[in-house]
Amino acid sequence: MAILSKDEAKQILEKVMQFSQADQCSAGLSGNVGGNIRYARNTVSTSGAETNTSLGISSAYGKKEGTSTINEFDDASLEKAVRRSEELAKLAPENPEFMPYLEAQEYEEPPMCAFQTSKDINPEKRAIFAEQSLNICKKQNLVAAGFEEDYHRFSASMNSNGLFNYIQSTSVDFSITVRTEDGTGSGYAERDYNDVGRLDVASATAIAAEKAAKSKEAKAIEPGKYTVILEPSASVGLLRNMMFSFGARGADEGRSFLSLKGGGNKLNEKMFDERVTLYSDPFNEEIPRATWGGDGLPRKKMTWIENGVVKNMYYSRYWAQKQGVEPVSFPANVIMKGGDASLEDLIKDTKKGILLTRTWYIRSVDPQTLLYTGLTRDGTFYIENGVIKHPIKNLRFNESPIIMLNNLEALGKPQRVNSSLIPPMKVRDFTFTSLSDAI
Repeated sequence: MAILSKDEAKQILEKVMQFSQADQCSAGLSGNVGGNIRYARNTVSTSGAETNTSLGISSAYGKKEGTSTINEFDDASLEKAVRRSEELAKLAPENPEFMPYLEAQEYEEPPMCAFQTSKDINPEKRAIFAEQSLNICKKQNLVAAGFEEDYHRFSASMNSNGLFNYIQSTSVDFSITVRTEDGTGSGYAERDYNDVGRLDVASATAIAAEKAAKSKEAKAIEPGKYTVILEPSASVGLLRNMMFSFGARGADEGRSFLSLKGGGNKLNEKMFDERVTLYSDPFNEEIPRATWGGDGLPRKKMTWIENGVVKNMYYSRYWAQKQGVEPVSFPANVIMKGGDASLEDLIKDTKKGILLTRTWYIRSVDPQTLLYTGLTRDGTFYIENGVIKHPIKNLRFNESPIIMLNNLEALGKPQRVNSSLIPPMKVRDFTFTSLSDAI
């Protein structure tokens, strides 16, 4: 049953609404069919498939709300789940921030999110991906560990006030880490698409293999401030974490980097280099998304930072009502404008600096300054006079995206990574605090 058509999903949700006896009822129905293949030490280790469909039902009496979930869809099971959510609602304490469920909404159609090529992926296709990748590494006496995962999904929701939405989507994610046989060199690459026809496993593997071979016998350098070139996979974690802090409530309550001392927020303040423009857009054909958020609010193209100025923050329906403004849904995706330069161009224009392939284990240090700490890995190289001179040992960094986006020197062409569009960027005075023994 995993993938239901729009009519099939609507029929189940309408039954839920008919069974409801609460003041209000809301239900979300979702399902997926997917599979994966994993390999390590140049050998396939696991291959799996997943099929799942589930329904969540929320019932409300006044400001009291209860939720139940179920994965059986006969009438008796649906009615039982509705009654359970109503029982829980009656037992629950009142939620002072409870908002009535949305009325019916008009949603614009997104670009294509579900591709037949991705729906048709099967175990044989996944095995071919693994074989292509492993052959490249084995021929170079390198050791590969990779993971390919693909899904065909649907989601639908309905409430007793007339709201209904439905969408199907597909996704394919591929990541690979390549090591030298002696374990002293490591390289990494990742790709993700809605359309598997765009996935070039061989190209991604070749990049990771080249970085692994070139990162052997890494040299240590002193921690400090360096000019860095961040590939998209190195900066995307910092930027996405920053977007989680773009909520108006945290800013208004003095808990975020967007808070003003004494109260209020930094809306319309210039906080970043004027080349920084960051927005979200569910209609972007490179990274299409549903045109509504999890709360049912319609989504549209939204600029968060424009020429370095904070232009918008997201507002929950409760906080928007409290502040007397319109609610703004959480970002659909993250898109940062860049330039036309390639990664190679950025390297050629660097007298001295460090190339970062990837950052990981990013953790918050101070939410009010947006200071994060993390580690480099899988290919860190020293640049001198426009060429990569030698690999260097990995480093721990303490850096804030605010400072990083104020120290921009150049931006390259945006690339898709983790369902975002992020340019490679050249940044001065990036702060490294210590060496890491990790490869």
